[in-house]
Amino acid sequence: MSDSGSTLRLVRLLHLASPALPIGAFHFSQGLEYAIERGWVCDEAAASMWIAGLAEHVIGRHDLPVLKRMLEAFECDDIAAARRWNAFLLAGRETSELRAEDEHMGAALARVVAEHGCDFARHAIGRPTYAVVFAFACRSYGATSRETLSTYAWTWLENQVLAAIKLVPLGQSAGQRILHKVGESLPAIVDRAHEYADDDIGIGIGALMQAIASALHETQYTRLFRS
Repeated sequence: MSDSGSTLRLVRLLHLASPALPIGAFHFSQGLEYAIERGWVCDEAAASMWIAGLAEHVIGRHDLPVLKRMLEAFECDDIAAARRWNAFLLAGRETSELRAEDEHMGAALARVVAEHGCDFARHAIGRPTYAVVFAFACRSYGATSRETLSTYAWTWLENQVLAAIKLVPLGQSAGQRILHKVGESLPAIVDRAHEYADDDIGIGIGALMQAIASALHETQYTRLFRS
């Protein structure tokens, strides 16, 4: 690919990763709001530890290995496999809030990318997750597996840090330190996500405390986030 083609691919991926993308990601804290309410996360160090743990055990062991397989399914035009992994990913969301978030962002992203020539709807994948639409868009842009997984992981990380800045609250400099620190771990997390076999028991492992926080957040009296 020419330099201009590579640059355009990078621009498309940066667009997908942008917090300005109108998919509603800012509505969701993925249990972080309840963790802060209960005092489990109360400062920069605790926020960094919480986010790093989720990056390792949820994004790295569930989202990214499945995202890789979704990308491969679209590369082979194997829509049945894309549907299967979409259902697998959704089944791994432990609470109604986490499932609703995934479906909401998936539908929103499908509308956004359709405006730019990526007709996801033609595949008729019922209840599409954010990841399956993300994989389809990245395939359309010609992104590699490593580029796709890295972009997805960074997008998640930035949204979690933005939520922590609002909720703890943290200063902007503290948020940047967390982005820098946890961001350093993403290449290794992406590497490990490429190593799992389809039947590896490591795929699908989640985080118990996040599941508890998300479940209890559903009835939290005062809250800023939907999950």
